[in-house]
Amino acid sequence: MSVNNASDRRYGILTEWGVLTEKALVEADFTSSARGIPLERVLISEYGIPKHILLQALSEFYSCPFVEYDERLPIPRELLTGLDGERLSIQQWFPVIKDGNTVIIAANDPTDPMVREEVRKFIKTEKYEFWVALGEDLQWFIQDFLHAKPGFLIGTERTGLAFWRNTMAHWRTRLACYRTDLAKGRTNLAFLRWGLGLIAISDTLMRSHKFATLYYLYIIMAGGFMLALFGLSGYLKIRRSRLRPPGEQTLVEVTSATVTFLENYHFIDNTGTYIPSKQTMLARLGDFLSDHCTILYPSPSSRERTHLARERNVLAAQRTVAACYRTIYARARTGLAFIRTGVSFAGLGSGLMHYFGFSLLTAVDVFLISAGVLMMMDGWLWYMPVRKEQAEIPRCPVPE
Repeated sequence: MSVNNASDRRYGILTEWGVLTEKALVEADFTSSARGIPLERVLISEYGIPKHILLQALSEFYSCPFVEYDERLPIPRELLTGLDGERLSIQQWFPVIKDGNTVIIAANDPTDPMVREEVRKFIKTEKYEFWVALGEDLQWFIQDFLHAKPGFLIGTERTGLAFWRNTMAHWRTRLACYRTDLAKGRTNLAFLRWGLGLIAISDTLMRSHKFATLYYLYIIMAGGFMLALFGLSGYLKIRRSRLRPPGEQTLVEVTSATVTFLENYHFIDNTGTYIPSKQTMLARLGDFLSDHCTILYPSPSSRERTHLARERNVLAAQRTVAACYRTIYARARTGLAFIRTGVSFAGLGSGLMHYFGFSLLTAVDVFLISAGVLMMMDGWLWYMPVRKEQAEIPRCPVPE
């Protein structure tokens, strides 16, 4: 047995490179003929030869560059207008690049005169260059770039959608980091609250004790000051580094920017659903997503992946908006925790001052009142800017 036809001779160089024995190549050719499938598919799937090796062999055989399928390839729309996918599948060619007045054609057999005649018939330009490509890659080019209108190409669209999903995932990760810092701030607040509580307890016992002041009360007060300082230093460290920027409006604006892909990848003119406009930007953004939650239409199976990618992006956008809400509410929850603690200690200090009157320990009461007022002010700064978001939160629809 020997390799006789031109299609098989193209891969004869594989035996010279030591990639495949001549016997194995003949067996692969026989398998290809018996099953009615391309030889390249047999070599890749059953003999484990990488695609780039086959492309190098074809490039060597035809003395021309090779091109591999890439859905991100920016094929000009004018090259695709008027092309018939079925005809291209039979002739095995596809236009892939336009460089000035030169159009580069990917073809399984760049020397085929029928292919060159077809190219001159459908592609009008001054110069042509023919590069070799695997038949499977040509089918992917035809499927992905000709089953959509020129300008709305499926291959590049899926890549763009994947880019936006990554962008939203990065932003959700950043929001999760902000929420973690807020949780750390509330943990430090717990230490601060515990310390102030010990100070208040020791202050009360010192004033109400009828005998000589016991040393352990001073130890309790000193421990309270240490815990309060530990919690305060931890909170201030986080506040300086992460809690101050960004503000709640920045969180909303960046979240809005990460879902702008809807304007370029979703072409829905009228959904028939009217939702009253809400006051806050984030609430309007959440309601806007409900129109795009389910966008699958009857279409060729080759386009279904793109529709599914669009829907995954919409669901990712809903998660991004929800993550922004969680971050904003984490800020509000942190602010409320400070307000609640501040009110408690300001009231406790005022009560102790009123009940026991003025003495040397009144300075501790003043300290408790001052700490409470400062915590209320800080909590107010965190809580009030996001207060208006609470009444505007949308209910994200669950797709069926």
